Amino acid sequence: MEKFLNLPVEKQNTIIDAALTSFGTNGYKKTSARDIASAAGISKAMIFHYFGTKKSLYLYLINLCGNIFKNEMNERFDNSITDFFDRIVLATRIEISIMKKHPAIFSFLTSAYFESDSEVKVDKDAIFSSSEGKNFRSKIAFKGMDASKFKDDVDPKLVMKMLTLFGYGCINMASSKVSVNLDSLCKEFEECINLLKNNLYKKEYL
Repeated sequence: MEKFLNLPVEKQNTIIDAALTSFGTNGYKKTSARDIASAAGISKAMIFHYFGTKKSLYLYLINLCGNIFKNEMNERFDNSITDFFDRIVLATRIEISIMKKHPAIFSFLTSAYFESDSEVKVDKDAIFSSSEGKNFRSKIAFKGMDASKFKDDVDPKLVMKMLTLFGYGCINMASSKVSVNLDSLCKEFEECINLLKNNLYKKEYL
């Protein structure tokens, strides 16, 4: 990895975009180092020179995507917002803007989430379900959040679990489509958020 990180940033990005697109389009097993090298305009040998193995490159990309989201969220999220649903909407809009700026990320992460190849499944599942990731998502949703707006019998953590499952459902549906309209996906999600808000908040907060 040191040799790769010593490359000019533009060259790194060319290789990263080629790998994200190749894996996102064809999945792990059907993507070869030759495919990635060809898309990046380098030799197959250089892929192994920089990353060692195809698996190492794949796992590096998953961690890289996670760091991109985390860094953008830390920079752009407004922690002064106390409304639970407003926090979720803002976080979603930031995520959508990242995927617009880096189009290959969406197809790659969608493919990676459902990847079942035994060579990478255990390791990539561990990354997706890491406690670090869960703690970060929990911080975005709950730190400084005003829970008093919810009806007395509503558990905000259960609501967050529902939204997470809904998000996974959206990813699953998107994985079967050739192209995804991120704006439409975001609009539909926000409509669901408003529905939940209207039914789970006390009347004085609507």
